[in-house]
Amino acid sequence: MSLQTKAFTVPDKWKWFTESRYGMFIHWGPYAQYARGEQVLFREHLDQKEYAEKAASWSPKHFDPELWADTAKKAGFKYACFTTRHHDGFCMWDSAYTDYSSAKQAAGRDFVREYVDAFRKAGLRIGLYYSWIDWRLPAYFEGPARNPEGWAKVRAYLHNQVKELLTNYGQIDHFFFDGVWPRNADDLGSIELVEEMRRLQPGILVNNRLGYSSTHDGYRADGGIGAGDSDTLGDFGTPEHLIVADQKRLWESCQVMTWRLWSHVTGERWKPADVLLDTLVECAEKGGEHGGNLLLNCGPTADGEMPPEFVERALEIGRWLEVHGEAIYGSDGGSITEFITRGRQTTRGHYLYLIIRFWDGRPVMRLADLSSRVQSVKLLTTGQELAFEQSGDELFIKGLPVEAPSRLFPVIRVECVGKPQANEWGRQRLWDGDPLRVADWARSQRGTSVFADGRER
Repeated sequence: MSLQTKAFTVPDKWKWFTESRYGMFIHWGPYAQYARGEQVLFREHLDQKEYAEKAASWSPKHFDPELWADTAKKAGFKYACFTTRHHDGFCMWDSAYTDYSSAKQAAGRDFVREYVDAFRKAGLRIGLYYSWIDWRLPAYFEGPARNPEGWAKVRAYLHNQVKELLTNYGQIDHFFFDGVWPRNADDLGSIELVEEMRRLQPGILVNNRLGYSSTHDGYRADGGIGAGDSDTLGDFGTPEHLIVADQKRLWESCQVMTWRLWSHVTGERWKPADVLLDTLVECAEKGGEHGGNLLLNCGPTADGEMPPEFVERALEIGRWLEVHGEAIYGSDGGSITEFITRGRQTTRGHYLYLIIRFWDGRPVMRLADLSSRVQSVKLLTTGQELAFEQSGDELFIKGLPVEAPSRLFPVIRVECVGKPQANEWGRQRLWDGDPLRVADWARSQRGTSVFADGRER
């Protein structure tokens, strides 16, 4: 398995990922019947047999994968990732290695097959989630040292299921492992498994939740306890509930639309559409050549319906993307100049996009420290060409309306001669860069003293 460095070039087979920027995560399984999160079995220490009986009897009647796919497409998602098996061990496909599945129990349906067929037909890239962990299997937690025979069976089961998923469902573009704890990459044989995955699916992207390896990651004080993210293994990083750029590879931030839980929860609080859109924009702004995607979650109900709160917010963002998508899809990152007092920035080729979170109603906007010569400025939200004046590294954008032209974020597109560039001040930010520049700025413009005029007494 090849290791990537900070300067890696994205292969052509993976450029769809950086073009997409926006994916849909789907957490759905028999745990939705409890409506208290996907980990309810463990977190509430439920009776294992009772849970299994309820899972086996689960038979959702309103699951319509084509409706899901249609909604995802209208919402502006470019790919999706579906939970084939979460930590409870229930399989959402027709596995040859267990009867604890949607296909062999009451539902009698291969939900992975239905998802793949519908989303592929709608033109979305296909991702699959698979949990290493299985709360039903003692040997997983005992491990190879305490139970070598049991562990060998568990590991074979895991490997066989992953290979099964990558053999029976056509092209799989994206694979999301989860739940390494308390094992590591050497226990799991994850490096060998990924090699086999690449043989079965040469174009696949595999995430970094493969466990720490003594060979590739070296000694880690936590022994891999936690998310199991590897510093070196995996094609893309997966920061969860936060946005942190991974400098070594592609990355996507996985986030919920609610306050915390991934699967359907009765009474959960929902984030508003502008907060969710800002999360997407922040990912794109921080992206650059190494990725910067948002994988935004939906937790369908036990009966197979997308919650109306999800649909409402997703479609509102989708309508914004219909107009402003060029600022997100295939963008090259942003934050060319300091812009936090207004909003965020992304770039694409010769364009700089000003994504305005705070519309103040003033007719003129000043953008400091842009060294590139500007050719044109457009209010992308309405299509209006805007007058502008450029004086040195200052750009003044004129003729802005008093009222914000969009309930969500209006976008101004600045066309530059060549790739947008900033001066030295623009490249260095608050709490960063050379502090002497601040001293020079203060000295040259006001003096050195604590008095109002800056003059020494």
